Amino acid sequence: MTDAGRLWIVRGLHTAIYIVMSVASFAVLYAGISGRSGPWLYVALTLVAIEVVVFVGCGLKCPLTAVAVRYGARPDGPYDTFFPERCTRHTFRVFGPLITLGLVLNALRWFGLL
Repeated sequence: MTDAGRLWIVRGLHTAIYIVMSVASFAVLYAGISGRSGPWLYVALTLVAIEVVVFVGCGLKCPLTAVAVRYGARPDGPYDTFFPERCTRHTFRVFGPLITLGLVLNALRWFGLL
């Protein structure tokens, strides 16, 4: 398989993970705001926890980005997902506060303070 083919696979996998993690992040926030919960919340919390461990363990960088770069990803061409780089460059700045807010709101609800 060529590097271009490997890059396509990495980008596809990374895009799918990005979508799943976005949904999980918004699910945690939704639960915190609405007070609704169910098995879906525990799945979302587990996914978010895994994501946090992976990012912290990799020095706050996505390990798939490094793999994509190895196979030819670059900011001015095919990047590490199928989304435009301008959409994903602020991932930490957007999702970090949303996840934190969702977790704080959920914790306040679980402790009966909200």
